[in-house]
Amino acid sequence: MPSVTGPAALAAVPPESSPPADADQPATAELCLGGLLQAFSDPLRQRIVRRLAADGEAGCGDIELPVTRATGSYHFRILRTAGWTHTRKIGRERYISLRRADLEERFPGLLDALLRASEADAEARR
Repeated sequence: MPSVTGPAALAAVPPESSPPADADQPATAELCLGGLLQAFSDPLRQRIVRRLAADGEAGCGDIELPVTRATGSYHFRILRTAGWTHTRKIGRERYISLRRADLEERFPGLLDALLRASEADAEARR
């Protein structure tokens, strides 16, 4: 059986076990509640987190946002540096996933509680 190499091999690696694409992603023990809550306070970033929680890993370009690409990159960076997301790079594409296990380990129940509250707020605004 031939081995898979190149981008196809990297795509097969689960997001949690791949090294981060950027050095500014904090370790699990460094996750700070204040930083997480501040990052989550923006409705667009809540939308990104809800999307990742529902659908799993996605290419940054696959998440439709009502803002420019540069503004979207800014919001992805805020989520990454706060510890919400893990970003990995395959070729020129960046893939983003929710750090569900890390968040649950550091702050048990926080993610689910915030997702429920965010969804209720989003429903109320519709």
